[in-house]
Amino acid sequence: MWKFIGVLVLITGSFAAGFYFGQRPTGTLEQTVAGLPKSIREVSRNVMDTTMGIEQDLRRRQALLETKSKIVQARSEVLDKNFGEAAKQLADGVAGLEAAIKGARQDGSTQAVRSIIGTLQELRLELSMGKPVPMKKLNDVQKEIDRQLDK
Repeated sequence: MWKFIGVLVLITGSFAAGFYFGQRPTGTLEQTVAGLPKSIREVSRNVMDTTMGIEQDLRRRQALLETKSKIVQARSEVLDKNFGEAAKQLADGVAGLEAAIKGARQDGSTQAVRSIIGTLQELRLELSMGKPVPMKKLNDVQKEIDRQLDK
């Protein structure tokens, strides 16, 4: 009895599969198989782009954190009236940010980092000339870095 039911299920399954594939044109399967390498390339390209974006974002965030610590050190040096050392700390921060955005895509976050770099270079120039820099400017740059880190 079980053999008969098994054979009946096998015959019914074969008939259903033959009917299903018989209704579809043979070119559909060939087109699907031919388009498979292209779709695999697109998926792998998307995965690579996403991975590169994550890596660049991580580098940018790391550089922002390091620059923030350099600004805190520069503020301490300005309070101690050691303008040369404060200018050196800001220069280190600028170098780190420039290295982080080197080769990155041009988007809003990159433009914001370039703006921070410009501000830090202006402050560094003032400090290297021996001019005192108001703490408000350093605080503003630090707040801008915090805003970029919150994004």
